[in-house]
Amino acid sequence: MPEVSTPQLPEVPRPIPSLPARAFTMSAQRRNDLAAAFRIGGKHYDAVRPSYPSAAVDFMVPPTARDAVDIGAGTGIFTAMLLARGLDVRAVEPSQDMLEVLHTRLPEVCATPGTGESTGLADLSADVITYAQAWHWVDPKQASSEAARILRPGGKLSLVWNQLDVSVSWVHRLARIMHAGDVHRPDFSPPLGQEFFAPEPGQWTWTQQLTGEQIIELAKSRSYYLRASEATRARVEHNLSWYLYDHLGHATGEPITVPYLTHAWRARLKG
Repeated sequence: MPEVSTPQLPEVPRPIPSLPARAFTMSAQRRNDLAAAFRIGGKHYDAVRPSYPSAAVDFMVPPTARDAVDIGAGTGIFTAMLLARGLDVRAVEPSQDMLEVLHTRLPEVCATPGTGESTGLADLSADVITYAQAWHWVDPKQASSEAARILRPGGKLSLVWNQLDVSVSWVHRLARIMHAGDVHRPDFSPPLGQEFFAPEPGQWTWTQQLTGEQIIELAKSRSYYLRASEATRARVEHNLSWYLYDHLGHATGEPITVPYLTHAWRARLKG
């Protein structure tokens, strides 16, 4: 392993780069290059990524909905929450590796390869379409048009992101070391196509118990780490280990209460 120095963390935390906002200004090629990091590693992703607050699902799913489509479903973490609501759920995911995990986890779900811009699903076949941790990987205008085609009149397009709660000082520093680029600004609102009314926001805070080892594994599931060189990966792991065990003083295997913030938006189809 290459030698790495003790990280010098600033006394005043710097802003977190905002991947969701930046993703909508970058080129399609750049966005696809970043998303390609998730073509492999489905089992690891499924093991370390958190679920979502049930209140967020309540907010995102209309009470009268029967048919749901989860796009960018990954390994089915959010898909499972839709299924638990008694919905008829179809999942769409571009990564074959992720789909294989989803098929194993939820064999009763119809899960097919596809993207937000081209799902292959029938017209007027869904009451709600969800994107969990995935809307920033699509072209919002094209994906909105595709969602409008699939949704029935009055249907909802619902988007959700989990993020570390960087209003907590030690978590802010943790997010910088992890390069947790999916932390967006408080004033962020996801761009949608003209087919939808302005999205309504919802927000929830919650906590998850993780050991230091699990936090490091969580960092390894992020696109920055997955695309990085071996030297950069070693530096991230070293810096996280130093921060969690040496700087914060946590012991190996000790549960750490990690604050999370969940943002969701729901938008009704016009017409």
